[in-house]
Amino acid sequence: MASIRILWADDEIDLLKPQLFFLEKKGYEVVTVTNGHDALEIIKEDNTIDVVFLDESMPGITGLETLERLKVDKPNLPVVMITKNEAENIMEEAIGSEIADYLIKPVNPNQILLTLKKIVDNKRLVSEKTAQNYQQEFRNISLDISSNLNHESWVDLYKKIIGWELKLDQSDNSSLFEILSIQKAEANREFSRFISKNYKHWITSEDGPVQSHELFRKKIADQIKEDKPTVFLLLDNLRFDQWKIIEPIINELFKIDKEDSFYSILPTSTQYSRNAIFAGMLPSEINKRTPELWVHDHEQGGKNMHEGTFLNAQIERIFKRKVKNQYIKITNVNAAKQLTENILNVLNNDFTAIVYNFIDMLSHARTEMEVLKELAKDETAYRSLTKSWFLNSPLWGALQKLAEKDVRLVISTDHGTIRVKTPSKVIGDRETTTNLRYKLGRNLRFEKNDVLSFDNPNEVGLPKPNISSSFIFAKEDHYFLYPNNYQHYNKFYYDTFQHGGISLEEVICPIVYLSPR
Repeated sequence: MASIRILWADDEIDLLKPQLFFLEKKGYEVVTVTNGHDALEIIKEDNTIDVVFLDESMPGITGLETLERLKVDKPNLPVVMITKNEAENIMEEAIGSEIADYLIKPVNPNQILLTLKKIVDNKRLVSEKTAQNYQQEFRNISLDISSNLNHESWVDLYKKIIGWELKLDQSDNSSLFEILSIQKAEANREFSRFISKNYKHWITSEDGPVQSHELFRKKIADQIKEDKPTVFLLLDNLRFDQWKIIEPIINELFKIDKEDSFYSILPTSTQYSRNAIFAGMLPSEINKRTPELWVHDHEQGGKNMHEGTFLNAQIERIFKRKVKNQYIKITNVNAAKQLTENILNVLNNDFTAIVYNFIDMLSHARTEMEVLKELAKDETAYRSLTKSWFLNSPLWGALQKLAEKDVRLVISTDHGTIRVKTPSKVIGDRETTTNLRYKLGRNLRFEKNDVLSFDNPNEVGLPKPNISSSFIFAKEDHYFLYPNNYQHYNKFYYDTFQHGGISLEEVICPIVYLSPR
C-alpha cells in the first residue's frame, strides 16, 4: 500500500488536513500542490504518481483545463475530479475527458478510500477474489470431471471451465491458470472416454446430443418464419471461449435471446462437419446420394464447394414450400467488404446463410507464421486476437447495419480447435490423409491409447473410399506425426491450434439466437 502515491491539487489544501492524515494512516503517500501549473510540473517529472485528485475550481488554470493538459502527456493516469459545483455541463465535460471518478465537496475520508479502492486496488482485489473463488470451486470441478456426466452435463462443465479461464485472464495469476489448465486436460481425458463410449450409438439413434447433421433441422429451421428475415452466421472454427469473448461486443446492439450448443460430428473438420450442417445428412449419406458432389480426402478439388446446393435441397425437404434463401461465403477481404456494403440485401430473403472464414484462416496462419505465433502465444492471447479482429472487421460493420433492421440472427460455427501439445506416431501408406487430428487410410498403425478408431467408417456415418479404409481420431491434445522427419514436424506443429479430433474445444459448439435491441 505504501507504494501508492497520490497527487492532490487544491487551492484550499490546508483545509484538507483531516483527509490527508486519514490517507497517510492508511498507508498512502500524498503529494500536495495548490494549483494546476504545479500539478502539471510534478506529473511531468514524477512517473511514480498513481492517481491524481484534482479540484475543479482552482485559480489560474481550472481543474478542467489541468485535466485536459494532463491527459495529453499521461492519458492512462487515473484522475478524480473534486468539485463544489454539481452543474451538469461541468460533470459531462469531466466525464467526457475520461476521469476515473468524481467527488462533491465536502469529501469525507470514507468516500476517498472507496474511490481509491475502486481505482487503484480494483484489479488486485478482483484478482484476489477470483483466486479465492476458484480455489473454492476447484474441488467441485474435480468432482464433476470424475462423475458420470451426460452430454448436457459436459456442456455445463465446459462452460464453467471457460468462465474461469476468462476470469483468470484478468487476474495475472499464472499459478492458478496452470492449475486450471491441468484440470482442463483432465476434463478432456474423461471427455474423450465419454465420446469413445457413446459416439457410435449417437450416430444410429436419437438419444444423444444434437449433432452437425441435425443442427439445421432441430435448431435453426424453426427460426425461419414469414414475418421477418432470418440470418444464419456461421463463423468457421469459432470455439465457445471465442464466442464468449466477442459476446459483450455483439450484445451492445443485439439482445441474446438464448445461448445453446450442439456437438460437432467426427472428424471435427470443415469438410465433414460443415457439409453435414448444410446438407442435413451424415457424410456417408451425402456421398451415397450425391457422389458427384462429395470429394474424398485423398482426391483433388475443393471439399466445401456445394454447401449452397446442399442447403437449398435441405430447405425443400423440410418446408415443402418456397423459402427464398441465399448462401454467402466470405473467404477474403474483398468479399468481406462487399458483404458490409450489401448486407441489407438479406432483407429480401426469408433465410440467408453467411459462412465467414476468418477464424479458420487465423488458426492456419498462426501455424505458418512466427509473428502470429508470438501474437497468439497462448489461449489468452488467442482470445484477445479474436476480439481485436472482430472489432476491426468488416463483419462487425455489417452487423451494425443489420442491427438497425427487424431481423432474426443466429450465430454458430461448425467446429472448434485445440492447442496441441502431445505428439503421437502414426504409420500409413501414401494415400493416408495429412490431417494432424484425424487420419483416413489403410493398414494404419498407431498408439491405441491416443486414438478412437473405426475400422468400418460407415458405422459412424463416414464415407469409405476403399474396402480397407479406416478412420482414427486423436484424443485430448495429441497430434499425429509420421516417423519420417519426426523431430522437424514435431517442432513445427507443437503448440499450434488444430482440429479434427476429440476434445471439448473441438466438439462442443455454440449456437446463439439474437434480436436487435
